[in-house]
Amino acid sequence: MFLFNYRYRLKCIFNDRQLMFWTFLFPVLLATLFNLAFSNLSNAEEFIKVNVAVVQSQELDQNPAFTEAINGNDELFVVQYTTRDEADTLLNDNQIDGYVVFDPELGLVVNRSGLNQTIIREFLNDFLQSSATITTIITENSAALNNGILTGVSSRTEYLRAVSASQSNPDPVVNYFYTLIAMTCLYGGFLGVKEVVAIQADLSAVGARVNLAPTNKLTVFLSSMLAATTVLLLELLLLLAFLTGVLGISFGNQLFYIALTCVVGSLTGVSFGACIAAIIKKGEGVIVGILIGSTMTMSFLAGMMSSDIKYLVITKVPILSYLNPASLITDSFYALYYYNTHTQFFTNLLLLGAFTLLFSTITYLVLRRQKYASL
Repeated sequence: MFLFNYRYRLKCIFNDRQLMFWTFLFPVLLATLFNLAFSNLSNAEEFIKVNVAVVQSQELDQNPAFTEAINGNDELFVVQYTTRDEADTLLNDNQIDGYVVFDPELGLVVNRSGLNQTIIREFLNDFLQSSATITTIITENSAALNNGILTGVSSRTEYLRAVSASQSNPDPVVNYFYTLIAMTCLYGGFLGVKEVVAIQADLSAVGARVNLAPTNKLTVFLSSMLAATTVLLLELLLLLAFLTGVLGISFGNQLFYIALTCVVGSLTGVSFGACIAAIIKKGEGVIVGILIGSTMTMSFLAGMMSSDIKYLVITKVPILSYLNPASLITDSFYALYYYNTHTQFFTNLLLLGAFTLLFSTITYLVLRRQKYASL
């Protein structure tokens, strides 16, 4: 009986086009829109070199140290040497961010303030300070030049080095797709709702027939929930294949833990929908409305619409991150992608397992006590 009902419910779910759209096609369409919207977000944060002009003059020829210094910063500046009139024209046409001129002292000409103009100014200030230091040393103690002090003044040593916490490069976009996976898991609640409605005589004709049949109601319910979880897990795997293979979203290389997250997330989502359907004694439309509202609220708090919301929740009300299944699923993928340890990952999975157990227990206790005076 268990296997028969399991196969029967699988056929019913796959034949429900509306259900398949919301639990599979809708996340795929949303992922495609995310990719179109965020494809250039990382590129927009890349540093663009500062365009600067240097006015050729006799004073410039007498300062070869400056020419060497600015040419040596080719990773920072795009330098072109022009006349004063050409530099003014380029500046007015916004083709350069500013130009440097010796008139007779070193100076900077800009037509607006901004980050690039600040970078040029700081470079000039650094050059002037270094030049003044070298002049002072030569004037007061020229013998120090024999000790290599000039090399020490002109060189720059970096004492800080940026090191990633993991082998993966930071990417502000991936969190949106991780949250999309979490939303898909919770959208599995549609499947849970469908299965609970299908065994309640006061909500569906199928439920009336199930309650009249000489079968164990718990067996029917467990086989139905297993069928719903199987379908959701299959949809998640296809969605992951679409995200990684077509859209190029990285989930790391820990395939076993990624699959484990999908399994636990599927159980949480299906049991969440079943719990709502068992508690709310209204029609299926009301139950679905409550499910959508709660799912989107949890996805919003997990950072699906804005990563700033997720940061605000973590800093202001961190307890919400542990009470929100969408955040737990999102952070599980995040931990696999960024962290070198699995402490946070297993913590999230344990909390998801606790939620699944809680939702399942409530559903069982409510359904077990249901009796009907007539059918």
